[in-house]
Amino acid sequence: MEESITGLITSFGFSSPEAFIALLVMVLAVIGAIVVVITIRPLLEYYPYTYPDARVRAKLGKILNDKQLAELADAENTEEVVNYLRAHRDYANFVDKYPLEQALDANLAESYDLLARISPKDLKPTFDLMLDQWDIKNIKSILIAKEAKLNDEETRELLVPYGELKENHDKLLESDSVEELIANLEGTPYARVLESALPAYNENKTLLTLESALDNYYYERLLVKSADQSDDNTRMLHSYIGTMVDVENLKIILRAKDDGIQYDNIEPYVINKGYSLRDWKLKELMESEDMNSLLSSIESSDYGQVISDCIPEYNSTHSIATFEKALDTYVRDSAHNIFRKKPFGVGPIVGYMYKKENEIKNLKIIARSKKTSGLSSSEIKEMLL
Repeated sequence: MEESITGLITSFGFSSPEAFIALLVMVLAVIGAIVVVITIRPLLEYYPYTYPDARVRAKLGKILNDKQLAELADAENTEEVVNYLRAHRDYANFVDKYPLEQALDANLAESYDLLARISPKDLKPTFDLMLDQWDIKNIKSILIAKEAKLNDEETRELLVPYGELKENHDKLLESDSVEELIANLEGTPYARVLESALPAYNENKTLLTLESALDNYYYERLLVKSADQSDDNTRMLHSYIGTMVDVENLKIILRAKDDGIQYDNIEPYVINKGYSLRDWKLKELMESEDMNSLLSSIESSDYGQVISDCIPEYNSTHSIATFEKALDTYVRDSAHNIFRKKPFGVGPIVGYMYKKENEIKNLKIIARSKKTSGLSSSEIKEMLL
């Protein structure tokens, strides 16, 4: 028996049974290594997200639910809203330190700051860049406040107490003109952005020109920074950011066409770099002759189904709010899909970003309604997102 096995082995070209066994061991080792790599790869991909996901899931559990928002909508006044939020740990420190809307902005800024601190290294550059939004928001608030002739105290309440420019707020508040603001921003990239848009502003005297220049600067960099395609997590974050940019562009163009505005007067306010809506497609949309041709053009894009489903209601109401609501729902569904597809990865982070932004928007709707509008609680509830 032993001789027959030895003969069989040597017939395959092996000099001895030991040589055959050595090769067999090597083959099994290679197969084992492949199995280990295949098995452990998902774990290695998930490992950097273990801590961030745990932190974010804890935060998700604290997002105000529909019942809590309804209770806030039923509040008698702003003071009741503040007292309600004071009982929630995430808001207590903010509402005691700042006026209500400023407290909400500060809470949102801190949430993004947390994401920048805990996000895995592949996502960190994107979240670091997202922190620039507070500086941009504050510059825009100062521009608006100066045009509205608000005093420094009123203007200061509009500012988010976050950002690289936080220590320069006093200096920026001293600006009496756009030119002075640009001078006081010297040494920052925002001075160059505003200076480039200054000729157009001096011609049309529309602050939206300057605001759009700042938005373009931010979103174009954000799309580039998030474009790392190293794995599914980075690709999904980029797609979510890109979807938000596309939707914002569609809203701008829809409003413009609804008002009968043509290409030359739309183009300065659109974010130049789109995601699935490439440069040529944005140009095609802006050049549409009227609302009907615009809707037809959108229908041939990735957002076609979203828009076409709303056309019957639009034809009945002639309100573009129909399209805006559908586009907002599309962004929500995009966040939910990423959460579902990557529950152990970027999914909880994207889900938290969307839900937190929505929570702050709803709280601002309630705060402003209690402060100025005198709307009933049922009317406020209908306005909530």
